[in-house]
Amino acid sequence: MSILFSPLSIKGIQLKNRLVVSPMCQYSSVDGFANDWHLVHLGSRAVGGAGLIISEATAVSPEGRITPDDLGIWADEHIANLKRITHFIQQNGSVPGIQLAHAGRKASHRSPWKGGTAIASTEEGGWQTVAPSAVPFENGEPVPAELDAAGIEKVLADFESATHRALAAGFQVVEIHAAHGYLLNEFMSPLSNQRTDAYGGSFDNRVRLLLDVVARVQAVWPGNLPLFVRISATDWTEGGWTADDSVALGVILKSKGVDVIDCSTGGNVPNAKIPVAPGYQVEFAERVKKETGIKTAAVGLITSVEQAEAILTDGRADLVLLAREFLRSPYFPLQAAHELDEDMPWPVQYDRAKPRKR
Repeated sequence: MSILFSPLSIKGIQLKNRLVVSPMCQYSSVDGFANDWHLVHLGSRAVGGAGLIISEATAVSPEGRITPDDLGIWADEHIANLKRITHFIQQNGSVPGIQLAHAGRKASHRSPWKGGTAIASTEEGGWQTVAPSAVPFENGEPVPAELDAAGIEKVLADFESATHRALAAGFQVVEIHAAHGYLLNEFMSPLSNQRTDAYGGSFDNRVRLLLDVVARVQAVWPGNLPLFVRISATDWTEGGWTADDSVALGVILKSKGVDVIDCSTGGNVPNAKIPVAPGYQVEFAERVKKETGIKTAAVGLITSVEQAEAILTDGRADLVLLAREFLRSPYFPLQAAHELDEDMPWPVQYDRAKPRKR
């Protein structure tokens, strides 16, 4: 059996394979509610055979949305629509996961096809953003409000409440979003965190908010269900967060009971020089895994069966996350199984179209 199609047990959950649908924002919600688009988008990847399907960055508060069109989980009313989706995913043999997120200073923007620019005023549908420091992501954008003690406590309470709702909605994996220049990543990087209190300055202080969020999530999330953390393993910018920092954080997160570190990169500063190429982020998953012993997920321009299998065969990561390739090919796992000569069951409704072994 290929490693790609070998099962993986993480705490009380078994993934039927190592192919994971990476969180991908759909910008298709109204007031945070999931709808038929989300059901079909996520559900089709379950029909396609992915082992784990992680929903897009799901805002823990209205002010934590990247755009007004983001998926949300800040209200109990959001649970029912999400539960319909998790039920369908499980019915089709996949594990439903959710990425809990707060966009920080990168909130209050228009969706990409609406221009992607910052929404400067409440009259235009925007809102006051928050951050570790009053420093905008880009010059000319609205200045975020620096979080005070009460604001930090609200963030923690929002993540905790969102975890209650994620459990009620039937999710079996939670991923804390601490990457791509959003709030938790902003606290971690010295490029965006200029604080001088207990949440700024030293490495230990800059990772404190993430660790506080982990603790608040774990206070709710059952011990038999997996907990992931997504990080940007480097800022790709001098003076920023580094791969060495990611390894140091990995040691801490492993000691705190986090199960998987999902290793992405970048997003915290504009104009970073990123050497984009196939598999360009895999080296970070490999290093964190080998130097800390924690399970890792690799992501970043992984587009072929051979590439995904090699990452696992070479011991560079434990899971492979695909994003754009899953947009292009919702049934990628079924095709991959055929290419690797694996006997993966197809949905009975589609079985007549299943390619037969060569």
